[in-house]
Amino acid sequence: MSSLAAAVLALCAIPATAQELLIRNATVHTGASPATLTNTDVLVSGGVIRQIGAALTAPAGVRVVDANERRLTPALFGGVTGIGIEEVSGERSTVDSRLGLGAAGMPVRPEFDVTLAYNPDSLLVPVARIEGIGWTLLGAGSDSEGSIIGGQGGVFRLDGSADPIGPKVLFVDIGADAAGLSGHSRAAQWMILDQLVDEVRGRIPADAKAALLTPAGRKSLATYLDNGGRVVVAVGRAADIRQLLRWSAKHKVKIAILGGAEAWKLAPQLAAADVAVFVNPLDTLPGSFDQIGATPENAARLAAAGVTVGFSQSGDGSHNARKIRQAAGNAVAHGLPWDLGVAGLTSVPAKVFGVADTLGSIAVGKRADMALWSGDPLEVNVVATHVWFDGKPIQMRSRQTDLRDRYLQPHVPAERGGLSPAYPAAVR
Repeated sequence: MSSLAAAVLALCAIPATAQELLIRNATVHTGASPATLTNTDVLVSGGVIRQIGAALTAPAGVRVVDANERRLTPALFGGVTGIGIEEVSGERSTVDSRLGLGAAGMPVRPEFDVTLAYNPDSLLVPVARIEGIGWTLLGAGSDSEGSIIGGQGGVFRLDGSADPIGPKVLFVDIGADAAGLSGHSRAAQWMILDQLVDEVRGRIPADAKAALLTPAGRKSLATYLDNGGRVVVAVGRAADIRQLLRWSAKHKVKIAILGGAEAWKLAPQLAAADVAVFVNPLDTLPGSFDQIGATPENAARLAAAGVTVGFSQSGDGSHNARKIRQAAGNAVAHGLPWDLGVAGLTSVPAKVFGVADTLGSIAVGKRADMALWSGDPLEVNVVATHVWFDGKPIQMRSRQTDLRDRYLQPHVPAERGGLSPAYPAAVR
């Protein structure tokens, strides 16, 4: 059967109530290959991209949006964040991403799964998605009494869905930032990791006095050995990255690096090992002794050597997910090809985290999660004008826009019966 016939049959099989959309005359940045298509239409039906081409015929009743040659991209990856598991970072009761010693007195808990605490009604979700952010990877970590094994996270679409998609991801912290979790020695981190592997392999009995893992922990960690699930390792220093490559090869662990301030120093080795690096191009100065070699050209040097480069932020990434576009733009400004900058926000994380079958590119058969931009999406003065999930437009509204609009209302003095702008316009 031809691809055209298959597409026609797929369209015929869609219920009449399914969302239909035709975006006309867009500059489509696919996130894949070919990277850019000009004067292109995208037809969506049943929440899925059905056709991509020039001068497509709009089925009866389809909603048409004229892009006027503006740029259309897949909905962007927000990085590794706590969106949905962190509401107010300074209020511990609203932060579910970090595990401390209080968990049954056991600090090493790879079975800790932050996806169970996800709140699709979090105020951070609409704040991120009106900026063109369509999905994120929830990260797991430890409090000061915890472990270098942070726990497991997963991918969530920011469309209000309550459940993760794709495989789980294990998070590990290595280096100076995690030294307090390992007796203040980097050497102890590798000792701990090797012991955990020995426990999973049965070389250390489960009931041994020095055992660190629960039965559930051994079962969870086992899924990440022997080329199983993805392990994301937060690490910055080149010496630690070198040791990480040796450790992962020895135990057949599929890793990705988060941060990697000095990763460019080992670019050939990372390329040979097929290890993706999620850099933060907003961190371009040494913030610690693990970042002495930090450079704004990190992403460009890695990509030039054949390393797969993605983007993520540190610190305020949950509350300021929109800044990830600026991060990618900084990398482009310092030598990374523009198309790779877009790929680092779309197809690269989708492939690395196992959701590329549905997300990360504009292609026939993929979910119609897309954003239309007022200009170059890697420029800070550009905004998303439309955002779609499964071809359905979202309301471009968040708590931040509500506050903006409230305080833009003319103020009526109290002597004339007015109330403070703190009150909703409907009350005032």
